[in-house]
Amino acid sequence: MRFRRSRHLFCYWRDDELIVGDYRRRTAVAVDPVVVELLSACDDWCGVADVVAELAGYETETVEAAMLSLCHNGLLDSGEPAAEVEEAMTCWRGWEPEAALFHFGTKNANYGPSTAELRAELAGGAPVELFKSYPDAERMVLPRTPVSLREPFGDVLYGRRTHRSFAARPVPLQIFSTLLAAVFGPVAFVDGDEFGALALRTSANGGARQESECYVAVFEVAGVEAGLYHYNALEHSLELVREEVSREAVGELCAGQPAIREAAIVVFLTAVVGRVSAKYRDPRAYRVMLLNAGHVGQTFALAATALGLGAFTTAAFADEEVEALLGIDGVGETVLYVLAAGVPKDLRDGFPEGRAPAGLSAFRRRAQP
Repeated sequence: MRFRRSRHLFCYWRDDELIVGDYRRRTAVAVDPVVVELLSACDDWCGVADVVAELAGYETETVEAAMLSLCHNGLLDSGEPAAEVEEAMTCWRGWEPEAALFHFGTKNANYGPSTAELRAELAGGAPVELFKSYPDAERMVLPRTPVSLREPFGDVLYGRRTHRSFAARPVPLQIFSTLLAAVFGPVAFVDGDEFGALALRTSANGGARQESECYVAVFEVAGVEAGLYHYNALEHSLELVREEVSREAVGELCAGQPAIREAAIVVFLTAVVGRVSAKYRDPRAYRVMLLNAGHVGQTFALAATALGLGAFTTAAFADEEVEALLGIDGVGETVLYVLAAGVPKDLRDGFPEGRAPAGLSAFRRRAQP
C-alpha cells in the first residue's frame, strides 16, 4: 500500500496537545509531535519501507501502524483521491489554506438543543453592553426629524446601483442623519429573557446581538465639520474620534480607490466580537457576523437610494491600518466592511456615469476563450 500526505492539513497546539487535521475532510486528531516528521516524509506517494528508510530508528511495525492510523484519521491518503474531488478543489487554490480552513472548518453547524441549563450558562457571564459610546468625546447631536423614506419599494430596489462617481455637492444634514438612523439606529427593543433587553434594527441580525458599530469619515455633509466620528446609535449623535482625516489618507487605506476620495461620507463597519461570542460559542457564529455585515451593507445601499444618494460598498481595505485609524484593537472589535455614499452624478439609462447596458458585442467578448 502506498501513502501520501493530505494536501489540506493544518496543525495547532491546544493546551498541551498538538492537533493535526484535514480541513477538507473536517477531521482533526491529537498526535505526538513526532508524527509531523512522519507526515513530512510522505510528501509524495511512498510505501512503509520508504518512510522507515528515511526515519532512522523506528521499527517497521511501529511506522506501519502509525501510517494506518493517520490514514484512518484522514491525514494520509492511501489511494488516489477521487478525481472529481481534486478537480473541485482547484477553485480553492488561490485561497488555501486561510479561506478554505475557515469555510470547511465551519461547515455543518454544531447547534445542540437550547436547554434551560445551557441558556443559563450562556447568560451567566458579565452583561454585554448593547451600545458603544465615547463619553469623553466632543459630540454633535443629530436632528431627529427624518426625511421621508416612502419611495415605492420597487423603485428603490431596481434603482439601486453601485455608484463610484459623485458630484462635488454636500449631502444635506437631514438626509445624512436619516441615513444613519435608518441603518444603524434601534427601531425597537425585545425582551430576550435571560439575555435581557435586545435591540432590533432594520437589518436582520443573528440573535439580535447587533454587534456592528458605525464609524463615519465625514468629508462633505452640510453643517458637519469634516472629521472621523463614531455614531452613537442610542443618543443619535456623532462622537468625534479624529479631527484630522483626509480623503487621500482614507483612500490609501482602501487600496487607493478613487471613489473613496470622491465620496461625501465613508463608513467603517466594525463588529464587537463579544456581543456574539457571549451567546454563540460555535465557530460558525463568525460566519453569521459576516452575513450580518452584508445585511447592513444592503440596507445602507437601499436607504441611500431612497434618500437620493448613490452608494457603494467594498472589502478592499487594509484591516490593521483602518483599525489603527479608528483606535480599536482588531481583536475584541474588528473592521469588517467599508460603505460609502455621496450625491451621485447623473445616471444614463439607469446606469452610473461611465457604464452602459451590455449589448451583443459585450456578450461576444465574454464568450471568447
